[in-house]
Amino acid sequence: MSRRTEPGPADTALLFSAMASESRLRILQLLAGERFCVGALSRLTGISAGAVSQHLRVLKSAGLVEPQRRGYFIHYRLAPGAGRLLSTALKSVIHPKKGTSPCATRSRSASARRN
Repeated sequence: MSRRTEPGPADTALLFSAMASESRLRILQLLAGERFCVGALSRLTGISAGAVSQHLRVLKSAGLVEPQRRGYFIHYRLAPGAGRLLSTALKSVIHPKKGTSPCATRSRSASARRN
């Protein structure tokens, strides 16, 4: 995911896709309060360690979690700014900037052709 202030449509889709899993939401809720390794997340969620790893990969690629090596283990935490990233993405859908809607663009170009 790019680190722009305003996520583009592809970034927003990636974020929403990462949030579309109940298991990933449970993992995010756990990581919001503390750091955990894959094994601990597996025990807390009842999900296999392999599945937790795959969920973490998706969340990491969306910019929502980040790893930190501690000895032999990698602990994960909620990425700094994850809440702001999600909030900005949601606002970009609910309150798009004027002129960014594909429908508005099509209707302006259609009316220009008629004139």
